[in-house]
Amino acid sequence: MAPALVGSALRDRLRVAPGDRVRLARHRPDETFGHVKADAGPVIQAGLDRLTTLQERIWAEGRHAVLIVLQGIDTAGKDGAIGHVMSAFNPQGCTVTGFKAPTPDELAHDYLWRVHRVVPARGTIGIFNRSHYEDVLVVRVHDLVPRAVWRQRYNEINAFEQLLADGGTTIIKFFLHISPDEQRRRLQARLDDPTKRWKFQRADLAERTLWPAYQAAYEDALSRCSTRAAPWYVIPADHKWFRDLAVAEIVGQTLADLKPRYPAAAPDLAGLRVE
Repeated sequence: MAPALVGSALRDRLRVAPGDRVRLARHRPDETFGHVKADAGPVIQAGLDRLTTLQERIWAEGRHAVLIVLQGIDTAGKDGAIGHVMSAFNPQGCTVTGFKAPTPDELAHDYLWRVHRVVPARGTIGIFNRSHYEDVLVVRVHDLVPRAVWRQRYNEINAFEQLLADGGTTIIKFFLHISPDEQRRRLQARLDDPTKRWKFQRADLAERTLWPAYQAAYEDALSRCSTRAAPWYVIPADHKWFRDLAVAEIVGQTLADLKPRYPAAAPDLAGLRVE
């Protein structure tokens, strides 16, 4: 068995390089890159511990903002990744924003307005459960705006993300990639569990019939909007434990690259004793 990919090697393998044409059929949603579930627990916990330490430094230093974007088809595991991986972050310095259908107030503005107003400030981490990419995904699949309109949005999104990056925001974007069979299993499990049935809607079945259209829309978004300033990562997500391992590893590596440091203490504190 080949050694498991870790650290920068795993991050590089999952990153969509700028200019690459993504074909999701070439990405196995059940891939684990040599990792096995039996050994994953300690690896994930070490990753979470590192995230806790790095966030504290980012908060103390106050120089960097971090934006984590989670996208994926229904049941791909966005909520799960937030609940398991992002639990490492102190909520005092971390916000989670979910993007549902726009409100009338949001529709009265440009489509990026509701996004820009909730991007994280320096020293904090922001997590988007869905994001501005809905405006080239569901809007495209359901033909909510003309083709000429959503096609222009790829360039607008790239410019928007570059603006954030130029202002000190580090952007990490995850596409959680699952198979149709895994989605079917998860939807059925949701329907069968009385504590989760409230999440199920008949509209979920209608959306499932649009799988090919969504895959094409995701391929274009991943291909056209993975940049050096805001890279996309395709995360095999059929195995929830590997999803958590990969997301924690990539976020941890990216935050470590920022080299956040605790601020220097005031010089007149040396030797001070508290009586």
